[in-house]
Amino acid sequence: MKLSELIKNTGVVSVSGKTDIDISFVTNDSRKVSAGTVFVAVTGCGNDGRAFIPSAIAAGAVAVVREGEPSEDSGVTEVIVENSRYAAAIIADTFYEHPSRDLKLVGITGTNGKTTTVTLLYNMFRKLGYGCGLLSTIANYVGEQRLETANTTSDPFTINSLMAKMVQAGCEYCFMEVSSIGVEQDRVSGLDFNVGIFSNLTHDHLDYHGTFAEYLRCKKLFFDRLPAGACAIINADDRNGMIMTQNTRAEVMTYSCRSVADHSCRIIEQGFDGMLLKIDGTEVWCRLVGAHNAYNLLAIYCAAIALGAQKEEVLVALSSLESAPGRLETMNGPKGINVIIDYAHTPDALENVLRTLRDVAPESELDCLFGCGGDRDRTKRPEMAAVAEKYADRIFVTSDNSRTERTEDIIDDIVKGFSPEGRAKAVCISDRKEAIRSAIMFAPCNATILLAGKGHETYQIIGKEKAHFDEREIVNEVFKNLR
Repeated sequence: MKLSELIKNTGVVSVSGKTDIDISFVTNDSRKVSAGTVFVAVTGCGNDGRAFIPSAIAAGAVAVVREGEPSEDSGVTEVIVENSRYAAAIIADTFYEHPSRDLKLVGITGTNGKTTTVTLLYNMFRKLGYGCGLLSTIANYVGEQRLETANTTSDPFTINSLMAKMVQAGCEYCFMEVSSIGVEQDRVSGLDFNVGIFSNLTHDHLDYHGTFAEYLRCKKLFFDRLPAGACAIINADDRNGMIMTQNTRAEVMTYSCRSVADHSCRIIEQGFDGMLLKIDGTEVWCRLVGAHNAYNLLAIYCAAIALGAQKEEVLVALSSLESAPGRLETMNGPKGINVIIDYAHTPDALENVLRTLRDVAPESELDCLFGCGGDRDRTKRPEMAAVAEKYADRIFVTSDNSRTERTEDIIDDIVKGFSPEGRAKAVCISDRKEAIRSAIMFAPCNATILLAGKGHETYQIIGKEKAHFDEREIVNEVFKNLR
């Protein structure tokens, strides 16, 4: 492919050098550069890609795309653009021959429920007999091939490369999580979405966005950019739901568990093994539990209908779905103790899970173990404490991924959210493994214990060290000693 083709519609300010040259690869990672590569020096939040231009040229880059003023002759073609992030997305889309156009692409954004929804959509459409791809927090899939992931929304070169592989593998659908940061950083620009789903908007990522208004704006931007002919599926019960559609060109479909909408659902009964739902007037038993999962399942149902599936086949498929790893994952132990592992790491997500567990086992003691991530939004820490105090009988405050913050300082921030009554039923144990052991060993018979915050993760980051940490292994080890 010629460089002249790649840089079309990228907001070019100026070009120094030839554009009628063949390009063999495109990347924003100087470590991946080889002969014939276009290196896009993305100006980011941390590292400035322009610092790596010399090493990219030394590795064989034949062209550099960047922001800023033109430089002296570097020996390669230099393309100055208005926005390097946007240019990266368009170049990636063009180089991989617009793979999203050959897929039915579904993106979901919102604070909670993204991973569960896209994973269940992926599993459901595979059950319906379709080839599918998945781009999620837990993992990326090309058909049945699992590929590890580092971000909720990957960089555009990774996204388009994976989508191209999906097309080559015969996939018809791709389901992906779309984070507010991914939207703001243009990681999904240039992609052709058929369906966009809005789940909810609560407190998260304010360490990056600064204000809730900016967080909302970035979520809304996803729907502003949906093309005519796409479908915007909106949770009508979220107070910010209809704000998402104010400038969208897409057709709007609403869903609700509480009010009038295009599609509705209500919980008839539930237990640890699942719940009976009535969706658009038809009863269906599902293996997930909780009001938040009723919303997730209803969003999945709406997406399937929007994509042309028949109601009856969708409901049958819904009844066979199991939750994503680390989402209300139940481990049954001695003495009737149930340990629940869940990724809940925001106040709203924690409340959803604790309220669900209260509803499912109202007579059992409910204990909650949680921490908060370091180098992230500090304002949600006391809010997490207030939620835990509201629902839990005993609380264990511990570490999560503390990163470069002191675990003790994070715990101090959390504890500030307790009332005197809440502080009296809370225990602070900075070592998460020891906290889990204590929570289980001292739990009464038939207790329910929520381990919140880690979910699917099998590691813990303390300082700059990423060490193996699988809560399932720890729980099983404690269960053996409890028999």
